[in-house]
Amino acid sequence: MSPPRSDPQHQPPVQPAPELASLVANLFAEAPPTQRVRLLNGLLRPVGPLALVAIAAGAFASLLPATRWRGASATLDDALRLSAGQVLELARYVEQKSPESLLQLPALLADSRLGVSTISGALLLLALQAWRRRAG
Repeated sequence: MSPPRSDPQHQPPVQPAPELASLVANLFAEAPPTQRVRLLNGLLRPVGPLALVAIAAGAFASLLPATRWRGASATLDDALRLSAGQVLELARYVEQKSPESLLQLPALLADSRLGVSTISGALLLLALQAWRRRAG
């Protein structure tokens, strides 16, 4: 008797990798305020002024500097004001516009216990490592 053939139509569904943006938002929700600021500033690096007013219905518009544009910078007050849902939208934007920017997040997380002390941080690190291997 021969072994059963592999039928592509009857393969079990492949589980998708967790969405990086969701992992980032979950990590933001679990992080202490000072780590939220670091995470926000890491995400804001590739974001331009027009995107700041468009993402999350303008939730990041207050980060526009009053003077010449040199980039957005979040403060502790911003980290406390913004929700995980708004950060999810920011992370989705960064994931589409500049996915390589997400690769700098492990360096931000490695400097603190946050990256290894929360499930979201650990999942994010694992997902970014897997993504880097696929891309490389």
